Amino acid sequence: MMAKISYVFLVLLIFVESSTQQVFKGGSVYCLPGTRCEWQNIACPKECPSPYSMSKKDKACYVDCNSPTCSSQCRQRKPNCNGIGSACYDPRFIGGDGVVFYFHGKKDQTFSLVSDINLQLNARFIGHRPSGRSRDNTWIQALGILFNSQSFSLEATKAEAWDDEVDHLNFNYNGKEIELTQSPMSTWYSEARDIKVERIASKNSLIVTLKDMAEIMVNVVPITKEDDRIHKYMLPSNDCFSHLEVQFKFLGLSPKVEGVLGRTYQPDFVNPAKSGVAMPVVGGEDKYRTSSLLAPDCKLCIFSPGSENANQESASSSGQSGTLDCTHGFAAGSGYGIVCKK
Repeated sequence: MMAKISYVFLVLLIFVESSTQQVFKGGSVYCLPGTRCEWQNIACPKECPSPYSMSKKDKACYVDCNSPTCSSQCRQRKPNCNGIGSACYDPRFIGGDGVVFYFHGKKDQTFSLVSDINLQLNARFIGHRPSGRSRDNTWIQALGILFNSQSFSLEATKAEAWDDEVDHLNFNYNGKEIELTQSPMSTWYSEARDIKVERIASKNSLIVTLKDMAEIMVNVVPITKEDDRIHKYMLPSNDCFSHLEVQFKFLGLSPKVEGVLGRTYQPDFVNPAKSGVAMPVVGGEDKYRTSSLLAPDCKLCIFSPGSENANQESASSSGQSGTLDCTHGFAAGSGYGIVCKK
């Protein structure tokens, strides 16, 4: 009888480990074998005992089972549109340098948000141009990711009217559609386990983790009737323009990183956005336009995985990962941004 129970436990453990690196149980996180913090049961802070957040304002317990500290923290697990590395609204970016800027692009076209030696992040824009206006109002509708010889994309699906009870997300991995169970903490891994997709709500909110490279928090939201009234978008009645709110955290970007957002993480980047302007618009459509959601072919794109240059850049970035450059206020590639003080 004991042998049968042990066998069932082993099968259960293998099943759980194949889909996630941790198990949540009553205010703590148990890190499974194969992680840096394996076998440890890490207590969540009292302020956030649950890994789930019921509202966008609530913080949740977060544990990275591969971190050196093996500790927990309270963290917002949904995009903060006023935080470093965010891209929300029409679309408004906050760069790695902390500067707010707008990049309108054009509807039904794709642009490189980040182009580095080993990482390419593109965005497809949807939009609408009201009668008499000189430009499109645009929003990010999809993200395309090239990473470790793989492709992954996610998109907000079109909806005539918004319904909170409907999931408005589609996913594709290497050209094939994948399914992700609609429940909090439902997780999918790529074959090499270097791409992780984790739902943080049953619908319309998730985190994409690219191993040792990036974390992407995503929300799908509509343009509400109130948004339409305030901004005078004059949207048609048969489309609520469901789109993405995103926030990126980067690790180990090279100093040569490019892209609408990526360039703001260059150590010597000087943002052309005009200070004191209500909507500081930064151009570059011609430099960062790509031919498709998964194409790294913009004029300034530098994506070149597997090349000798890529390996050298990667080694250089890894060698500097433990050192912060405080000469620019924000360290390039330092995630959500690090403010240095004397």
